[in-house]
Amino acid sequence: MVPGRNFLQLETQNGTITPMETTTTTQYVKCAYAFREKGYNCAQAVACSFADVVGIDEKNLFIMSEAFGGGMGGHKATCGAVSGAVLIISLLTSGGSVEAATKQTSYNYAGEIVDGFLEQNGTLVCSELRGDESGIVLRTCDLCVEDAVVLLHKLLQKNGKHF
Repeated sequence: MVPGRNFLQLETQNGTITPMETTTTTQYVKCAYAFREKGYNCAQAVACSFADVVGIDEKNLFIMSEAFGGGMGGHKATCGAVSGAVLIISLLTSGGSVEAATKQTSYNYAGEIVDGFLEQNGTLVCSELRGDESGIVLRTCDLCVEDAVVLLHKLLQKNGKHF
């Protein structure tokens, strides 16, 4: 995060607009689905959908989020869609140094994403969501991506000016 810059603001010729006010949740979901169709993993699809919000280009977000896809190492851990959303939270809330004392804020907002996803889906573990062992799919990858995008967008709408 660049000190003094509010990543939730985009500069325009006619002043400043907030992406959250001009882009609907549905538009972010459609963007994430388009990334999935191009072969992006769940983390990349979520993170890259919010490039306009964090002010980081798609390529760099793609790179930053790659290893978080597929439940970190082949469906072994946290759903990549959740990880992609938490990455965006970190980019928006971190002060970039220990002295900035932003860890708790980052943790609190990340916790809202995690809690919301867990409440909706019953687990954060990729293999459990996919039904790898049980054969019972709790949530498809695309729907996990949608859930994470919706949760993140709602959080940004609710708290955008307080990040």
